[in-house]
Amino acid sequence: MADKIDHDRLFKELISTFFVDFIALFFPSILAYLDTNSINFLDKEIFTDVTQGEKYESDLVAQVKFRGEQSFFLVHIEAQSTPRSDFNRRMFNYFARFDEKFALPIYPIVIFSYDSPQKAAVNRYEVAFPDFKVLEFNYQVIQLNRLNWRDFLHQNNPVASALMAKMKIDKQDRPKVKAECLRLLVTLKLDPARMQLISGFVDTYLTLNQAEELQFQSEIREFTQTEQEDMMQITTSWMRQGIEQGIEGLVMRQLRRKFGVIDNGLEERIRELKVDQLEALGEALLEFMTADDLEHWLGTNI
Repeated sequence: MADKIDHDRLFKELISTFFVDFIALFFPSILAYLDTNSINFLDKEIFTDVTQGEKYESDLVAQVKFRGEQSFFLVHIEAQSTPRSDFNRRMFNYFARFDEKFALPIYPIVIFSYDSPQKAAVNRYEVAFPDFKVLEFNYQVIQLNRLNWRDFLHQNNPVASALMAKMKIDKQDRPKVKAECLRLLVTLKLDPARMQLISGFVDTYLTLNQAEELQFQSEIREFTQTEQEDMMQITTSWMRQGIEQGIEGLVMRQLRRKFGVIDNGLEERIRELKVDQLEALGEALLEFMTADDLEHWLGTNI
């Protein structure tokens, strides 16, 4: 299951939505010279590695102003979900290409989200000879599996409420951490869309088995009545999403078994159906003879 998670997308969405909160949580000194009203996320930059012939996409690049000035700098944030022996060189290549393209100062940050290894990640790239150091390129590192989730319990910060789910957690603490992530989340009083982003992030990385779910419910019962009511809304939303995904998956499997490959356009329309429409389609498809019947049904029922 874990290999199907789009880690890059989840982290990019979290950090871009809560960019200032991310900076405040891990690099508060930057806020002394960052104009928080000037943040502009650059379009996705794709570069070709001439040595490997591969295309890489930088995760997140923000152009921002120095506070009280008209000059700009870049903040490059790279989310890395798997360890790579040559990652430090890759970060330098990004830096060099951004420097060539934009001619602006660059503040490079890496957030490592893999579970292992837990040894400290490399945070520099060097080119040196016995008698001469040609280059020393440094970048900031956030290595989640070396951070203790308990140190972030009382941070009034939405990024903390999400990233605790990927920090160093003893197996027996997983239900407690999930409960504490959500308790912090409900105290932040975010709008529904942002709350859903964080709760979905937490649920993705802290999916519990049946025994853990019972412990999770026990942890919640220790919270205040208001906290319990707010968290119930979140967990109810998870259940509803799970039901929708289950019905959608069943309908798609039935359609593929009946017709083989489904046209991408039709599949996209099916994925937009609500639960009651999916249930109706599940009954109707028993009578379908061709894919044209499916398209006709979609045209007359949605």
